[in-house]
Amino acid sequence: MAKSKRRLSDEQYEAELFRLQAEMVKVQEWVRAEGKRLVIVFEGRDAAGKGGAIKRITQYLNPRVARIAALPAPSERQRGQWYFQRYVEHLPSPGEIVLFDRSWYNRAGVEHVMGFCTPVEHRRFLHQCPIFERLLVEDGILLRKYWFSVSDEEQHRRFKARVEDPMRRWKLSTMDLESITRWEDYSRAKDDMMVHTDIPEAPWYVVEGDVKKEARLNMMAHLLSTLEYRDVPLPEIAIPERPASTGYVRPPRDHTNYVPDHVEGLL
Repeated sequence: MAKSKRRLSDEQYEAELFRLQAEMVKVQEWVRAEGKRLVIVFEGRDAAGKGGAIKRITQYLNPRVARIAALPAPSERQRGQWYFQRYVEHLPSPGEIVLFDRSWYNRAGVEHVMGFCTPVEHRRFLHQCPIFERLLVEDGILLRKYWFSVSDEEQHRRFKARVEDPMRRWKLSTMDLESITRWEDYSRAKDDMMVHTDIPEAPWYVVEGDVKKEARLNMMAHLLSTLEYRDVPLPEIAIPERPASTGYVRPPRDHTNYVPDHVEGLL
């Protein structure tokens, strides 16, 4: 019998996660200081752990530097535009990081499998996407693409857990449920997408996601390894002394609507 893989303890996970998050803060300062433009694409199976990875990556980042692009379904006007047009609007300016929580690859996955685009539109996407991404890279954008994989058994377990948890049930959509019955269709679509869009200028990196915590650490560590960032010295900050009072008196407490002390009732 094969020996089971040893797992990280919660303490080991939290320590390594915090170390990687500290490195991401360094990346943020490097991006801002050097005027870099970093795009990270998160794609993959439903319930494969994309959202959890994005949450941990951005936890300590400045939202004015690092922002998440999670686009809704296109409007009628957008459906008449060049397909990539609405994504271009969300690309970073110098000194910014954009994390795409799903991206232009919707056309290669859900739109293709669910019939939301025509076969001609799908073929056009597979032809244009490598060209589009080469243009981004040639213009200096740092493009990283991650595909989060999960087994059908683990995906089913996570879906079931969401159904039973009222705090997370909102994460389970009808489209997610469709992915169960169309597992092989999505697999074929992903394989076809990889053949056409796994290019040297912007390769795909697959994250094995059956163990969420390990997937997060693996993805974050790999992302850092692909960036030639440096530690940017932060400016010295001197907190000034508070000046002497000039006689200001705070208004009486009963003149202001304070939030009731909810915590006191718990003690």
